[in-house]
Amino acid sequence: MYVAREVATGVTSQGKTVEEAVKNLREALELYLEEVPEALERLEQLDRGIVGVLEVEAKTPKAVRA
Repeated sequence: MYVAREVATGVTSQGKTVEEAVKNLREALELYLEEVPEALERLEQLDRGIVGVLEVEAKTPKAVRA
């Protein structure tokens, strides 16, 4: 699973792929802005650059494995 978060609002979503996570985030952000329209003003004032995407593979500790 991938998690995508819009840092200015804290809106977060997830998906099985990066593309799906971003699509779900877009939908969640649209719903959020319908409920909190004043947040749009704050977003418009921010730099629109992307922080980045990082894929990380981690091993599960042996004590946790079933």
